[in-house]
Amino acid sequence: MSKVTKEQVLRSSGVNVLKCMRCGKCSATCPSYDEMEYHPHQFVYMVEKGDLEPLLNSDSIYKCLSCYACVERCPRGVEPAKVVEGIRNAVLRQSGMNHIKAENIPDMLDEDLPQQAIVSAFRKYKR
Repeated sequence: MSKVTKEQVLRSSGVNVLKCMRCGKCSATCPSYDEMEYHPHQFVYMVEKGDLEPLLNSDSIYKCLSCYACVERCPRGVEPAKVVEGIRNAVLRQSGMNHIKAENIPDMLDEDLPQQAIVSAFRKYKR
């Protein structure tokens, strides 16, 4: 199993973690704050420093609701939720749970699922 690097997380998230001024507004607005071992501002800082191992092994990556409240609150446009998602995707890729094949998509469809969700998932999990 290959080691997850800071560069992989930054590339997959598309976030410039150097823009963070560590004001903590992202964490202050997070509805999952009390449930998380590491908070949004800590994810950003730890990725910036390359301290990924604790994040990769933390349940905090699954506690993030992806509600983007932290993104809306950030005065610098850092997008901490995307950093959390980048870490979560790295864990999924390591475990081999990252593949959606086009021929499997019809079985996933139901009448309540927006088509955009399938297209988005296919783009995200096809590699």
